[in-house]
This record gives sequence, C-alpha cells and structure tokens, in this order.
Amino acid sequence: MTGRSADRLRAWRGGPRLGVAYYNEYLPDPSRLHTDLRLMTEAGITCIRVGESVWSTWEPRDGEFDLEWLTPVLDAAAEHGIDVVLGTPTYAIPPWLSRKHPELAVVRRDGQPVPWGARQEVDFTSDVFRGYAERIIRAVLGRHGRHPAVIGVQLDNEAGLHLIHNDHVVGRFRRWVADRYKDTDTLNREWGLTYWSHRIADWDELWAPTGNTTPAYDLAWRRFQAELTAEFIGWQAGIARELVADDTFLTTCIALQRPAMDDVAVGAELDIASGNAYYLAQDGLDASREGAGGQWYADDVAQLVLMADRMRATRQDAFLVTETGAASIGPAHLTRPPYDGQLGQVAWLLAARGARLVSYWHWHSLHSGAEVHWGGVLGHDLRPGRVYEEIAGIGRQFALAAPWLADAVPEATVGLLYAHDSEWMTAFEPPLAGPGGGDRASYAHVVGAFGRGALDAGLQVQYVNERQLPDAGELLHRFPVLVVAGLIAAGDRTLEVLAQYARRGGRLVIGPRTGYGDDEGRLRAERAPAVLSGPAGVHYQEFAALAEPVAVELDGESGEGSRWMDALVADDAEVLARYRHPHYGRWAAATRRTVGRGEITVVGTLLDRALMARVIAGAAGPAAVESPLTERPSTVTAHSLAGPIGRVWVVHNWSPDPVDVRLARSVRDVLASVDHTRGGSVRLTAWGVAVWAERG
Repeated sequence: MTGRSADRLRAWRGGPRLGVAYYNEYLPDPSRLHTDLRLMTEAGITCIRVGESVWSTWEPRDGEFDLEWLTPVLDAAAEHGIDVVLGTPTYAIPPWLSRKHPELAVVRRDGQPVPWGARQEVDFTSDVFRGYAERIIRAVLGRHGRHPAVIGVQLDNEAGLHLIHNDHVVGRFRRWVADRYKDTDTLNREWGLTYWSHRIADWDELWAPTGNTTPAYDLAWRRFQAELTAEFIGWQAGIARELVADDTFLTTCIALQRPAMDDVAVGAELDIASGNAYYLAQDGLDASREGAGGQWYADDVAQLVLMADRMRATRQDAFLVTETGAASIGPAHLTRPPYDGQLGQVAWLLAARGARLVSYWHWHSLHSGAEVHWGGVLGHDLRPGRVYEEIAGIGRQFALAAPWLADAVPEATVGLLYAHDSEWMTAFEPPLAGPGGGDRASYAHVVGAFGRGALDAGLQVQYVNERQLPDAGELLHRFPVLVVAGLIAAGDRTLEVLAQYARRGGRLVIGPRTGYGDDEGRLRAERAPAVLSGPAGVHYQEFAALAEPVAVELDGESGEGSRWMDALVADDAEVLARYRHPHYGRWAAATRRTVGRGEITVVGTLLDRALMARVIAGAAGPAAVESPLTERPSTVTAHSLAGPIGRVWVVHNWSPDPVDVRLARSVRDVLASVDHTRGGSVRLTAWGVAVWAERG
C-alpha cells in the first residue's frame, strides 16, 4: 500500500460512516437520481457502492461498451458530497459470454456444469475468462477510476462460491501437489495412501477430487481452492492499481462462509478489508435466544458479535461493512423487518468492533430480479419510511460520537483462535451430527459455543486467525485469555506456541478436538491433546459423538454437555466438572491446571450456556477490561474502544424490555450529552444502545 493510500485510509479512522449500495440503473425512473442523493445526504449517508453487478450493461455485446451511463451518478455524487466505491463487474457475467464460451461454466463435484442464470457461474481461473475480465476492468476503471468522487474500488464480489472441478483446474492441482511434495513417495507417506490401495507411482495417477475419500487430499484441495480465490483478487488488484489514483483504496466484499474463501489470504491483497454482516432481526436479536448458526447470516446476538470480530481479524484492523440488512434480508420466507431500535443496535455493534463504514444493501427495494424481497432503505414505493428515519437517526448519532471514535481501537480480553484448515477438515468428516448426517458447519458450531460462552461471561472477544498466530510473547501481550476449540488440524508449531503462551502467564482454554490431528489432515499417533497433554495435566483416549445431551455437574450446579465428548482423564489437573451418567461418569467434563505462570483449562464437551460462561469466566479470572457496570444483566453487552481522548463504551440492551444498570464509574453519555455519576442508575430502553465516554 502506498503512502497516499495509507493517508486515505486514515480518514476512515475518524469515526464510523453510513453507506448504501446504490443502483440507479435498476430504478423504474432513474431520473430521481438527485432526489435519492438528497435523501441520503439528509440521512447522513456519505458513501455509495456502484457498478459491481452489471457487466451486461457495461458491455451489452462482445467488445461493444457503454461506459457513460454511470457518469451522471458519479457527477451527482460529487455534487452532493457523497463518496463512491466503484465495483469491477466480474462476478456476474453477461449472457453473450456464457453463450460464446459455454466451456467457462464451473464444473461441480458431480461433474455437471453450473447452469447460467444466477451469478458466479464462471471458472475465473480460465485464461479465456481472464482476457474478457481484464478487458472490462480496464474499460470501467479506465473511464471512471480517477473520477473525483471515487475513493475506492471493490474487486469482484463475494468470491469463492464454488470449488472449481474443471479439468484444467484438477490438472493444476496435481502440479500444485507435486511442487509441494516433490516426489510421490513423500506424498504416499504424508497422506497415508497405503490405505485402500491409494499409493501412486506417477503424478498423473493422482485422482480427481470427485471421488476422493482421503482426508489429507481434501485438506490440500481446499487450501488450493482458497489460493485460487486469493490469487484472482490479487490479479484484479494488480490491474486496478494501474488505473486509479494512489489515494484510491482497493477492497472486496468478503462473504466469510464461502467454501473457497481464506479471508486472511484475500485480505493480504487489499488495502482494507470489507464484507457482509447479515443477520435475522426481530426476536433473533433477543439475547436469550440461541440460534441454529452455521449459516450465511447470524441468527442470534453472539453470532453477530463474533461475525463482526471475524471481519476485523481479516487484517487485524479497521474494516468496512459493505453489506448489511436494512428492512429485511434474503428470500420472502426470511422477511423479518427490524423492531424499532434494532437497526441502531446493529450499526453501533459493528462500529464498536471496528467497522468504519456501515453500508446497507441496498438503497431501494428492487422491483424485479432474484432479490425483490431483500428490503432496502426505501421500500418498493420509493418513499422514506420507518427504516429510513431510523437510519437517519443513526447518521446523527455517528456524527455526535465521531470525535470520540477517531482512531479508537476495539479492546478485548479474550482471543478466539480461528483456523481454516480445521474448518475444512471438519467439513469433510464432521464430528457433530446434523439432520441426515454430519453437520458440515461443525467447526463454526464448536468455536461459536466457546465464543458465546465468553460473551455470556461479560468478556470482550477478538478473533485471531491461525495464519496470523504470533509468538507466545506477543500473543500474551494481546490477549490475557486465549480460547482454542475445535483445532483438529494443528501443526506442532501452533501447539508449541499455545503451550508456551500458558507457561508465560496466559490463561489458555482448550476445547474439543484441539490437538488431535496434524496439519496434513492426519490423526496423530500420540497422547491427546498432542503437545498440550503434559502442560494441561490431562489426556484422553476415547471420544464420542453424543446422540443426546449428558448431565454435567460443576460445583453443585447442574447442566449438560452435548454433541461431542472428549473423555478427559485428569492426570494431575483439578477436575472442575464431571458427567452424571452410568457410563460417561468416569470421565471429567472440564479440568484446570496451573503451568508456569499461567493456567490451562480443558473442556471436553459443548457445555450449555450457563456452564460454559461459568467455566470461561473462571478461566479468565481478573484479566478483563474493567466494566463500567457494577453488575451486568444477562441481556446487556458492553464493548469498549480505546482512543486518543479516552475510552468509549457501547452498551446494548438486547431485549424487548427496558433494564436498569448501575455504574461502576462516572461516564458521559455521548449521544444524550449528559453526565452520569458513579453509583448512579441508568435505564437502557428496549432494544436500546448507549454510548458512554471516559476521559483518558
């Protein structure tokens, strides 16, 4: 990133902004352009995203370009003081390209091509496709990339939807494997290919992934596919940088659940990370609810908080939310217009976790196409209503809080380790049961259960991706508490860093499956959990996928563990919790041991919410950033950011009922411009949010 680009990104640190995806070309009457931009300005919306979905409008026929239709939009945005993020339209190919080159269709695992008619049907690795894609990128950015309204470029959109099985991609994978393992004997040994007569003598014998049953093969295949996605975004970035000003930032809209997405690898190609933050509103934002999880949207509060923290973890820095819901998300059956106050709750939650742009998808509800029930800021009648007015209120709040949030950084006590390799390995052979078989979102459910426990304990969480794992000293400096659950694909270096982190004074929480496999996707031939068993004072030989919850007791409190159990045998660790079961009762459900200057807590199952929160709170001890509340009601969360002029607390009441909280220290209510004194009581409204400041 150039110095000028860094200067441009500093402007995003001045406080959160509101944005919206704006598609003037979709409107029944595009002449309402200035009306729309005036309404945006009045609502405090200062950024729009344009152009990313309409290749066939930019290039209606092969080699025939129409580049001027966007000029009035850009000129009008500049006139109204609205910044623009311009998208490259490569994710939605035009019909003429599909018809001319049907061989560009993505081939699925079953050998069938993805039929044209939606989006992202194309094999973006193809040289033929790259030729057309580069031509349209150069045309669009060459014409508009240096327009004074354009401050950023979004490269493609939500990449990584498919695992691409086209023949030339499979051939490229064989070469990728050969380059890494050098000879077939090494591959046979590292992947365990003696089993079922899978040993190969020549690289051409490496079978296609369609029929694969070998876990190590699948892990390599997923890594390879994620590299293709990152390479594609990097390729576009190289072109774009030739065509835009030095102070124009590059980003892409990341959908974290895409099967071929490694967000850290993609983030390395960008100036700033951005992505989707979708959620189900209404009762989905009641703190008492525990949603299904594992979907493209959050369906409870903990998932939403953790989603925001994962977005920040992409580059371990401030990020942009390029899409979040306004009136509703998805198809008609998911229509859940937010209750009064919930749009403000979500916007402030995202800002509290480091978002510098909260951008709604989209400005107006569409009248045709596949997403007509995806509710915009304006409804189908194109008139301002309840949703518009609430978003305008958020705009006013963001402006009031901007001085406090300038250069403010989200704080956290608990680091939550996330690892794509373990996500992919458990998707191939899920440890948790689901409807009709294994739950391919097992990893998200395991990590999410521990993240929810930390949040229920009143702790602040930040993700750290295994690819970003620093040495033990730096890890301890950042996080006094570290939670590592579901890390089945773990290399020795990672496990040794975790052990050293605890010895140096860290409070380490280990969850099920951690350390049972290695970074080749093999299960280890050593005492589990590998490397950590000795320091933790615990081991296990047996494990079980639990068909039904099992009773658990912790210091006289009864609860349950569910879905999975590592049968923990305490060697010289303290037993915190035990199963109450005629067979499983011989094993511990949770243990703790002091090691060096730190502690290791091992949890062998997915405890219920109350027990999980209690165990993690006990593991964290006094390490938390001191809360502004003397006691925290269960519906209330408090997130803090540290800035140059002091700490800011964003306090939510995720409940349809108002709640009173008592202050542990004096604060200033930034939004109401009033002071609250230590020991005083403050009422949080139903679905309410407060922003309190402490002077540094």
